[in-house]
Amino acid sequence: MPDRIYEVFRMERKGQPLQHAGSFHAPDDRFAEAYAREFYARRHESAALWVVPRSAVTTIEDFGDELDTSYRRVDGYSLKVRLREARRRVAEGG
Repeated sequence: MPDRIYEVFRMERKGQPLQHAGSFHAPDDRFAEAYAREFYARRHESAALWVVPRSAVTTIEDFGDELDTSYRRVDGYSLKVRLREARRRVAEGG
């Protein structure tokens, strides 16, 4: 079985986000875990580790309009237009 590439994510202190720490080749998951423990947690420099085969990491590069979050921003709405419409409705009596 050929070596696989593993990605390591580590948390330096509890409560902090995990950050990418590095990559390495390993023949299997057990060896990858032992390697990660030895190189990223031996001196207690990590509070948590994630070790995953690179093939399990999904790359997302194309963000379409379905992820548009401008509606969450205040500048995403034109209040002037809404106020003008509201004033017009009040003036018309309805």
